[in-house]
Amino acid sequence: MKNAPRDTNKNRNHTDSAETSLKGTFTSVLIIAVFMLISWFSVFILFLERN
Repeated sequence: MKNAPRDTNKNRNHTDSAETSLKGTFTSVLIIAVFMLISWFSVFILFLERN
């Protein structure tokens, strides 16, 4: 019975570290998305200027 609270604490620590990892992943995805949007609009504007 004494092992049950220790397992619960381990699960909490594991969840906290997983959330931190996901925050970094979300930030990386946003940076890549902004880069892709800027690239797309740059090529689109170049396309419009050449016609």
